[in-house]
Amino acid sequence: MTALIPERDSLEERLPQQKEDTFDYSTLDLSNPQELLETLQKLRQMVIQEGEDIFEPWRSHIQRQVFLNSGLNLARYMALRRHDLRPLQAALIPWGLSSLGRLEGRVMPSLDAVISTLEAICQVNPDTLPSRPTIQAFLEGDRLLHQQAEAILGQTKADRQVRIMVTLPTEAANDSGFMQNLLQRGTNCVRINCAHDNVEVWEAMISNVRLAERETGSKCKILMDLGGPKPRLGKVTKPKHKHRIYQGECLVLTRDSPKNNGNHFQASCTLPEVLDRIQVGETAWIDDGRIGARVESITKKGVHLHINHASLKGSKLSPDKGLNFPDTDLQLSPLTDKDREDLDFVANHADMVGYSFVQTADDIKLLQKELATRMPHPHKIAIMAKIETPQAVRNED
Repeated sequence: MTALIPERDSLEERLPQQKEDTFDYSTLDLSNPQELLETLQKLRQMVIQEGEDIFEPWRSHIQRQVFLNSGLNLARYMALRRHDLRPLQAALIPWGLSSLGRLEGRVMPSLDAVISTLEAICQVNPDTLPSRPTIQAFLEGDRLLHQQAEAILGQTKADRQVRIMVTLPTEAANDSGFMQNLLQRGTNCVRINCAHDNVEVWEAMISNVRLAERETGSKCKILMDLGGPKPRLGKVTKPKHKHRIYQGECLVLTRDSPKNNGNHFQASCTLPEVLDRIQVGETAWIDDGRIGARVESITKKGVHLHINHASLKGSKLSPDKGLNFPDTDLQLSPLTDKDREDLDFVANHADMVGYSFVQTADDIKLLQKELATRMPHPHKIAIMAKIETPQAVRNED
């Protein structure tokens, strides 16, 4: 076919001016659809090669064959996101094409669909380009996600697309009608927080869940959430005549029980070893983010936090409130001794295990090993890894 766009020097001839692993968009005229097409072709080649390089070390570790395609797609997505896509996104919008902003579950089909459409616009030989993906190929990621979600969380109701998970209070152990009411109102899954109650209470809760299933004809999955190594405030001491801490004030975190010296708010930390990991300038959050602070100094007395976020009326500091240090690698094992004790029950009663404070792949392997030793009759149990820290995000692949 005769191209509608005048021929230009090929993109390949200009690539030596660019870095090997990215594009120098200043040398490209992306308003020209032919050049935009060639750029996307080159990007496609790079994503395939870089994606294969990322995926290859994973291949031998993947035991579930159903995950091979998903793993390869993830590797290609990581390869794609290494590149600055903003100029390409802007160049595609005037042609009414995908902005490449929502292709997480379908990297190659999305690229191929855009390339195929540009091929039609430029009227080039279709034999030299990837074919347009089928609807089935384009939606394969959505199908797999739906299939895995149903396997783990159960089927959705006909009149809604979401699932409802309810954290069970202690009363769920004593009131079978409570569970029946939850299932009648559409609950798909219940969560048992292992940081609260005990084995006897959990067993009673699950018995009531199973009874409610039989009475309502509905299915309900059970997630048991391990407590993990959660740093919290211990004993709190306050300056005289002060009950709340304000922005601009100081809180001293101590390893031992604090002494009331009348100058600053002080509080012990339930996991004092984390104080050895904290550095000046790092961030701290208290009570689920209600109080924010910056590490101002570290002395023999403890870690001095400068409060930079608090209620205008002042915030209360109470024992047992959570501490979060998002900038700090605390180097804590995600499984505590109590978690291991709880796993004796969890391994044989839960459909899913909620796993807090996951940081590395070794953390996942550790839980898998602990579960395996407690399951003489192996059965499927899902691990719901909580990605809660910058370290976990960096190690997600």
